[in-house]
Amino acid sequence: MNDLGLSLTPSAPACCADVPARAAAHPLAPLTAAEIRAVAAAVRAAPQFGAGMLFETIELLEPPKSALRAWRPGMALPRAARANLFRPDEAGVWRVSVAIETGAILSQEFVPGARPMIQLEQFLAIEGIVRSHPDFIAACARRGITDMELVCVDPWSAGNFDVPGEEGLHLSHTFCWLRTRANDNLYAHPIGGLNAVVDIKAGRVLRIDDHGALPIPMAEINYESQFRSDFRAPLKPLDVVQPEGPSFTLEGSVLAWDKWSLVVGFNAREAITLHDIRYDGRPIAHRMSLVEMVVPYGSPEPGHARKNVFDIGEYGLGKLANSLKLGCDCLGHIAYLDAHLNTMSGEVFTIENAICIHEEDAGVLWKHWDFRTDRAEIRRGRRLVVSCICTVGNYEYACYWYFRQDGAIEFEMKATGVINTAACLPGKPSRYGTEVAPGVEGHVHQHAFCARIDVAIDGDANSVIECDTVADPPGPDNPWGNAFHVEERVLRTEREGARRAEPAAQRYWKVVNPGVLNGVGRPVGFKLEPARVITPFVAPDSPSGKRSRFMANHLWVSAYDPEERYPAGEFMNHSDGRGGIDDFIAQDRPIENTDIVLWHVFGLHHLPRTEDFPVQPCISTGFMLMPNGFFDQNPAIDLPPETNRASRHASAGCCAHGTS
Repeated sequence: MNDLGLSLTPSAPACCADVPARAAAHPLAPLTAAEIRAVAAAVRAAPQFGAGMLFETIELLEPPKSALRAWRPGMALPRAARANLFRPDEAGVWRVSVAIETGAILSQEFVPGARPMIQLEQFLAIEGIVRSHPDFIAACARRGITDMELVCVDPWSAGNFDVPGEEGLHLSHTFCWLRTRANDNLYAHPIGGLNAVVDIKAGRVLRIDDHGALPIPMAEINYESQFRSDFRAPLKPLDVVQPEGPSFTLEGSVLAWDKWSLVVGFNAREAITLHDIRYDGRPIAHRMSLVEMVVPYGSPEPGHARKNVFDIGEYGLGKLANSLKLGCDCLGHIAYLDAHLNTMSGEVFTIENAICIHEEDAGVLWKHWDFRTDRAEIRRGRRLVVSCICTVGNYEYACYWYFRQDGAIEFEMKATGVINTAACLPGKPSRYGTEVAPGVEGHVHQHAFCARIDVAIDGDANSVIECDTVADPPGPDNPWGNAFHVEERVLRTEREGARRAEPAAQRYWKVVNPGVLNGVGRPVGFKLEPARVITPFVAPDSPSGKRSRFMANHLWVSAYDPEERYPAGEFMNHSDGRGGIDDFIAQDRPIENTDIVLWHVFGLHHLPRTEDFPVQPCISTGFMLMPNGFFDQNPAIDLPPETNRASRHASAGCCAHGTS
């Protein structure tokens, strides 16, 4: 196991071609370990590929929607897989699909010039490659560093900056820090001005960029408990107790709770994927997941200007998922799901307890007290939580999907971990950051996330309506100047569907099914409020801006195409910005009363604080999908009255109501 909770040791020998793959119970369930082995064996057996082919990803090829609509439990539906392949000594990536039961290659396409995601094996090898290079050793010596075992090298994706000598290569641009002793917080000791550029395929250092040394801050600023002797007095235990067990059921990947049902998936790139999401049997979404994340940094200083990493498209969020610990990452009665993924050689590695499923108290859901009769009705709500936590270098991304009893779906991203640090002269940070400790600077940056929401509001024929609140002008119809109303506009084509938030208009978007009416004769729908959006600050035509064009809008609406999966393109490493959402919508297809996909962009704008170091408290962003005319009344009206019998009055003297 490494410090990400991942084991790269194969969980079992590679499957032979004549051993049948054990199929999952649901056609949308992730690939089993046996299925991954079967796909790898089929690729190796194909003469056009052979034993030397390496694997970026092996994942489920999701069946067509028409096949899923016809499927019923117990029916057989052939399983297939997608695989992205590459050769160790050649540029380009093969996209193939494989029939799992027969091993037949169903399709293949070569994408010249594409680079795969940086693989875990490559990620872990880069540090040793850099630390052993004589030019890097000499640069460290100029900074007074002689023990190379204390030097830590973080591999970053290199982007596309048109640097001479980098053309056509698959590169990592690295940053380095120093430990003073075992388990010391390396990010407290940035080695300034030193970057190595590594040719990943060749496994060699392309060059060492030495921009000039800065003093290395040597004060130890640690977060591990072993380095602390003083802790605040602990609070009294607060336990989540469910004496009758949880209220959800989990059969394979099929999850049911209260009136909700869904299928939980997982892959190396997106991490959690959710499918066939229904409330009381009514479809709401065919598929939802987080499909891209980009983190542009704001410093133009040498080396740091290249910090513009796509953590999903360039690394793969799923393969960086933690193995969650009972009683720490989630509390209560927990169900875990393991994640089976492929290594670069096509073997299987398993992340145990990658997904956590549990229930949480969600506070008061609704209440009213009738002051005339002194009668009150109150209902507390609960929510179902599906979560995972992924570590990308210095940062942790904790992903939470919430399903509420009022029919709402919420996604929350909590960012924690250690901020990425740079060296500065003590007391003299740059204008692009905050000095979080003497000589340690955290640069301003953003985290832009994109969720792909394949809506199915009571079916696939959906439309999007933009809703703006408008103040009526003073006049005969508005004599007191208090009037305002909501104006609605149907988005009819993809170009019209590229929209930005407008706080001054309290803008939101409503997804409706024009063919299904509610009790007051209006189309059923859900609303998306852009509550946590960010504005990009990188220049649109800059190397970073070209590759993150999806940040330009907070909502994109596209006609459904199963091959349009990623808003910044499928192959992100060294990409030039083509193949993403702006290319999808350039077709300007109709998006009214048809099968559509919403791409919602939200994020975090982060100028680090001193309080963010040595480890950052969680900061969060996300979005909510709320029923808007989907139900004829409050869907939680049928919750039974309930009083929690485990609650107790606090002991005398502990509350603020006592006298002094």
